[in-house]
Amino acid sequence: MVGLRELTASFVVPGPCGVAIRDRLKHLTPQDERVLRAVGEYQGALASRDLKTRCTDGHDHSTDTWAARKRELTGVSSSRIAGAITKATHDQWALARRCQAAHIRKLDAGIKTLRHRLSLPIGEKGTKRAAGGYRSKGEWFRKSRRLAALEDRHTAAVAEWQAGRVRVVRGGRRLLNTRHHLAQARLTEGQWRERWEAERWFLAADGESGKRFGNETIRVTSDGEASVKLPAPLAHLANARHGRYVLAARIAFAHRGAEWADRITANRAVACRIHLDVARGRWYLTTSWQRPVVQTIPLETARARGVIGVDTNADHFAAYRLDRHGNPIGGPRRFFYDLSGSAGHRDAQVRHALTRLLHWTQQAGAKAIAIEDLDFTAEKTRERHGRRKRFRKLISGMPTGKLKARLVSMAAKQGLAIVAVDPAYTSMWGAQHWQKPLATPRRKMSRHDAAGIAIGRRALGHPVRRRTAPPPHDQSDRAGHRTAQAGPGTRGREGTRPPTTDRPPGGPAPSGKRTRGTSASNTVRDAPSTHQRVHGPLTRTG
Repeated sequence: MVGLRELTASFVVPGPCGVAIRDRLKHLTPQDERVLRAVGEYQGALASRDLKTRCTDGHDHSTDTWAARKRELTGVSSSRIAGAITKATHDQWALARRCQAAHIRKLDAGIKTLRHRLSLPIGEKGTKRAAGGYRSKGEWFRKSRRLAALEDRHTAAVAEWQAGRVRVVRGGRRLLNTRHHLAQARLTEGQWRERWEAERWFLAADGESGKRFGNETIRVTSDGEASVKLPAPLAHLANARHGRYVLAARIAFAHRGAEWADRITANRAVACRIHLDVARGRWYLTTSWQRPVVQTIPLETARARGVIGVDTNADHFAAYRLDRHGNPIGGPRRFFYDLSGSAGHRDAQVRHALTRLLHWTQQAGAKAIAIEDLDFTAEKTRERHGRRKRFRKLISGMPTGKLKARLVSMAAKQGLAIVAVDPAYTSMWGAQHWQKPLATPRRKMSRHDAAGIAIGRRALGHPVRRRTAPPPHDQSDRAGHRTAQAGPGTRGREGTRPPTTDRPPGGPAPSGKRTRGTSASNTVRDAPSTHQRVHGPLTRTG
């Protein structure tokens, strides 16, 4: 078709490269909490100082400056704590640089859109690919002022990028800004201060292979005993040998506990982090480790037993099962979730919907799930959609990145493959070719259900359209097959139809007499057909 963009090829999403599990530190004594708070506050101050030094270095950072910072931290803590702090600093600085580059790209896209719309006559209609002119002179004037503001922001951001300057807030910029809106956040100044200090603590340690239980700084033994290596100025708080403090809590990981036990028994590296949930007043310990890179299965292997096509929406997943030929099987399935409320509630809703989807996939016998490779980065800007605030809010609320990461992780645990497809035209073509043919009085087909079929067929390598154009010549099967749904070896695909009666068309009855007289009727009815017919809208011959 003319004007359609080129579709990218489908691919199998690589599996997760790391694992993280968490357990609560129960039955901590008041002394345990005082020690953890003291260690977190002390090491948090060291981390803030090191981050400030790294941001000051900018592009002048080198291995020598890194070594100098680490030597300075080692003198006031330990070599392992110094290594963990400097590594966390470098990760945070690199993340800030990536966010800075993404901000510049977003400003570029907004400036380009504004310049295009300002160059058009007022009131000119747009197209599906590009927006039109503004509606009035007043709107044109306001957008021209916004263009100037974006250009100034872009100039400042590019200058900071070239100078290597980043803006980082330990504890989070959102929580920092909450300090000015305590009434709206329903927090007192003391409650906000407690959250702010807890977020700026540093109670983390990287693992080391070959060391006891995989970590010398924050150690969890096979029987669940947790202990912390105290920095040198706080060594007087130790209650065990070699400057360690043993907590009264016992760790028992319910999720992936056997895998974790195998690692620490073999003294393989595990990273640990202790943090406080101020709202609940609970302490947690999170441990994580890396997995070796697992070779994903080939795309043809994932397609062998069909796929489950999934269309992601703002409140549900619309799924449809397809066989390897692209034929829909059964009816549509919908898995609903609610993305309102707190972040924890939204995450639990998405996790529950994905769990039901994975269970149904296993019951259906499929080994792959096809999903769109969604990225709304360019579509969420106010310059692109203007007054369509509801649509911008809708696509901004869809957790595409977190959803993809969680789905890949959960599917890998179940032995299922995730096939990512190009999202272009799936909803439009699905509704055009599949919604009406599959709708029955007992089966209601929505646009999203039809999009799930389109996604699944694209993952299988089939065209989205339900039927191909008839062959040339006399429109018969002499030049090729008329349908693209059934495979070459499917029985009954192009077999001849048996006669509807025991006489040739137009011939007399076997007895030579008419069975009944003709009757005048104003309604023309087709005679009922008794020939065998392959059920389903996709394997029909014509």
